[in-house]
Amino acid sequence: MKRSGYIAFIVLIWLLCLVPALGMFLPGEEETGGNQVLSAMPALRDRKGQLNQDYLPQVMDFVEDNYYLRQPMVTAWAGLNEKLLRSSISKDVVLGKDGWLYFGETLSDYTGLAPLPDSDIAAAAYNLHIMSIYCSNQRADLLVTIAPNKNSLYPEKMPKLTVYPPAASNAARLADDLDGWFVSYVDLFKAFRAQEEPLYFAQDSHWNGRGAALAADTILNFPWKGDSRYFEGPFVPATHKGDLYDMLCPAGEETEADYAYGPGFHFTYDQPIRSAENLTIMTTCEGKDGSLLMFRDSFGNNLYPYLAESFGHALFSRATAYRLDLIAERGADTVVIELVERNIPYLLQNVPVMPAPSSTSRPYKEGYYWQARAVLSPEGPEDIVLQTTPSREMSGYVLVKGALPEGKAPGAVYLLADGAYYKAFLQEDGGFGLYMPETALTGELSVIWSGGEYE
Repeated sequence: MKRSGYIAFIVLIWLLCLVPALGMFLPGEEETGGNQVLSAMPALRDRKGQLNQDYLPQVMDFVEDNYYLRQPMVTAWAGLNEKLLRSSISKDVVLGKDGWLYFGETLSDYTGLAPLPDSDIAAAAYNLHIMSIYCSNQRADLLVTIAPNKNSLYPEKMPKLTVYPPAASNAARLADDLDGWFVSYVDLFKAFRAQEEPLYFAQDSHWNGRGAALAADTILNFPWKGDSRYFEGPFVPATHKGDLYDMLCPAGEETEADYAYGPGFHFTYDQPIRSAENLTIMTTCEGKDGSLLMFRDSFGNNLYPYLAESFGHALFSRATAYRLDLIAERGADTVVIELVERNIPYLLQNVPVMPAPSSTSRPYKEGYYWQARAVLSPEGPEDIVLQTTPSREMSGYVLVKGALPEGKAPGAVYLLADGAYYKAFLQEDGGFGLYMPETALTGELSVIWSGGEYE
């Protein structure tokens, strides 16, 4: 090859390398794939008008997420890795058999390598027990249900992995503990395993339209609730682009079969929504009775229409801190908590928005006492530090959070204030939290731990 040929080749490669950068100046923005959120172009100065110290790293993140033709390049690279190496370019996507994809965050549950400690399961059940009692006092029924991880129902499509199954899954152990607390648990695992047909998408982490109908029937047909028959259909063909496929192939156009409820839905939205991902969705269905308050995650995206069709009024919330204070405002007679199996730890990460149960009677087990102060730093080695935040949802209430001394096993925790015992929700690593009246924090405070017992 002549010298001019070498130069032309080098220039061509150089120009090709410049395309992704120069293309960023063209109009239009790259679209995201799956649940990805692309970095935005940073500002040179922050809100206070000072020089942004992180400007250069933020620019690098922006370029990495937004270079020209990024999505087609990612899609092509994913295809090459899948076909040639049988590997996924994303840690969040596991390549299964026959084109099935699984969510990477479910591997811990599937392999059994890191089951939740029994103490965490017990604490999560205890928290739901407190919520159930509050709902009952508000004349509402609480139903708790766990949406199964996809590989909990369809392990036959998973790749060959070393599995160390525990005696029982996190979901099964939680269900057993809820039964001991007389909390109403709707078993979706049993309902789905009774069906021969796959009711989850092959390239998505969620159930399909028929799966959503089965979940709705199982919830609505729970004892004393009704005789729902959505799963009987009829259904009409539809298509769906999977979220896991979208993570791997953001520029791909492949879809899979889905099902739409044939008769359609007749409920109306109280306020327009942008999508099923809305944080809050409120509906009305003429001719139906009852008021539903439902806390849900992404599995509720194609589940909520069935439930909206079954209640006169419904509010669906994606807030992870369950706003049980809305029961009275909505006149709700039914409260549903739907949580996917992999996110059971959420029950120990967020304090439900509701007044903490309180009593002037001492708990049956006196327990262990520590002095507590609502300050940012302890004044003595035996003090427990309390963080206080005024509630935005409940006027006159304060969110109080703290943690037991290291090494104390989870168990009932109370805050003694102004002569009343306030029961706290339990959180991870010995933490606790509760909403209590602001006026109760003016006097001496004590934290009472039951010595690992639940009351």
